[in-house]
Amino acid sequence: MDLIKKIKERKVRSAVIGLGYVGLPLAVEFAKAGIEVVGIDLDASKVDAIRRKKSYIQDVSSSEVADLVSRGLLSATTAYTALSGVDTVNICVPTPLRKTKEPDISYIVQSAEQIARYLKKGQLIILESTTYPGTTEEVLLPMFEAKGFKAGRDFYLAFSPERVDPGNRKYQTRNIPKVVGGVTPACTAAARALYEQAVDTVYPVSSTRVAETVKLLENTFRSVNIGLVNELALMCHKMDIDVWEVIDAARTKPFGFMAFYPGPGLGGHCIPIDPLYLSWKARVYGFEARFIELAAQVNGAMPEYVVARVADALNARGKSIQGARILILGVAYKKNVGDYRESPAFDVMEELLHKGAKVAYSDPFVPSFEHMQLKMKSSRLAPAMLKRADCVVIVTDHDCFDHQMIVKHARLIVDTRHAVKVRSPKVVKL
Repeated sequence: MDLIKKIKERKVRSAVIGLGYVGLPLAVEFAKAGIEVVGIDLDASKVDAIRRKKSYIQDVSSSEVADLVSRGLLSATTAYTALSGVDTVNICVPTPLRKTKEPDISYIVQSAEQIARYLKKGQLIILESTTYPGTTEEVLLPMFEAKGFKAGRDFYLAFSPERVDPGNRKYQTRNIPKVVGGVTPACTAAARALYEQAVDTVYPVSSTRVAETVKLLENTFRSVNIGLVNELALMCHKMDIDVWEVIDAARTKPFGFMAFYPGPGLGGHCIPIDPLYLSWKARVYGFEARFIELAAQVNGAMPEYVVARVADALNARGKSIQGARILILGVAYKKNVGDYRESPAFDVMEELLHKGAKVAYSDPFVPSFEHMQLKMKSSRLAPAMLKRADCVVIVTDHDCFDHQMIVKHARLIVDTRHAVKVRSPKVVKL
């Protein structure tokens, strides 16, 4: 196959559509492997940053971007016309949920429409955006074959799920195994050849539908187990049992147990959303994914539970939640990152505001944010701020937070992450 030969000789030019947490690291790895890459994103600020040789993603350094841009291996544009001059295309665009909890693949469709417009013989297209099983063959394939081309002969189409974990220093794009499934064996071979230039391990599967379901299984596994342990936390609270001590003891078993931990709810671009893609598709086939739906209900109710614990803790000290000054520590969806997509912190804050509380937050990784009706700026964490707050709620446990200072100066702490290890009457665990 001419394309595979060109890939192995690093003579291909590649495009990555979507320069976010998935797309930019992937584009950088391709470029570091000696493949010329053009990134396409409708966000002009991202394109401008790349042109200025700056990174806006925590997992990619500005020095890497600067080197690759200077060497002509990495560029960026807002124009889809760049697709006319490339041999491979990776689609790395968002796939949110609609308000009805149904999949929203509009960004995928928009990207595919542009690809179809510039599609030429011999091109390889790979979808990486998380989606429901069947998307690649049911949505993308007809759009491309409408031009009279045949997949596996005239062009190559595959799916490879992204596995990005923002802020993970150990596992990043290059050393996370890449699952690949093509529409045909020739499509799988072409996609495998491309990834092998930039990723240590490539694992081919029999179809795009298998590859699409792999990603959903990975995140459903986490969602269901987190739902289980969140329900256990609610149960243990009723029975006056320390759920954290239970988990710590259970994890001493060297087999048959994997520790998951309760928290204020699910956040991030995957776990709160991806399982619902799978359950939605299952309903199309008349199957009810009960575990998935139940886990979503349990996890979705955790922010309200956190607020209830705050109200109870304040009430026990003779203070109403209405008018109380509440300081939220951390709004990012996980520790040590600035990514706040789907963060449960926003649900906690909105519920507190609805009940009349005065809410402020501190998160050095998120200096400011706009989310739905919320628009706030971070406050610097200091003793005076802690003393003013009627209650401090730890939602995200960044390593930079000084827990000794927090315990020393805060009047009341509701800890949703088991961050504070000392025993104190002022500390209320989830």
